[in-house]
Amino acid sequence: MIHTIIDSPIGPLTLVRGDWGITGVFMPDHRPAPDDAAFGARDDSAFADAVQQFGEYWAGERRAFDLPLDPAGSPFQQRVWQALRTIPYGETRTYGWIAASLGQPTAVRAVGLANSRNPISIVVPCHRVVGSTGKLIGYAGGVERKRFLLDHERGAGLGGMGLGGSGLDSVA
Repeated sequence: MIHTIIDSPIGPLTLVRGDWGITGVFMPDHRPAPDDAAFGARDDSAFADAVQQFGEYWAGERRAFDLPLDPAGSPFQQRVWQALRTIPYGETRTYGWIAASLGQPTAVRAVGLANSRNPISIVVPCHRVVGSTGKLIGYAGGVERKRFLLDHERGAGLGGMGLGGSGLDSVA
């Protein structure tokens, strides 16, 4: 494993890569907290493709990432994370929608748990999943970051997202 840290409008992002692709994208105060001892050595040169694509995403020029991904998870988690990648840019879906799309409409809680364990934030867009009423609930980087990402994708721009003194409203 190797890692790098890149600046973003929501704070520094730690990108982790294994032999087969990106294994993690983590935000400050990520919950559940990743084991940073498993990130390996820092190697900024090995992430040029990811840095470019994140730059395009923040500039509003990229709607989907095209990176080799290698998230560790159970077969059910893998199915949920694949379903997340089908949610269009700027749109949201409910946990119930994800469960139904997997052919398991009663697995809403299991989908929620799998969503919360997504190790590749933003690239695998778990921020696009909302509660059944449309309310923003749960996000590994905090609901403020989730709101920021959704507003960004809906074209609200990168400034003035009401993130106040959290340090999230400026490029780090």
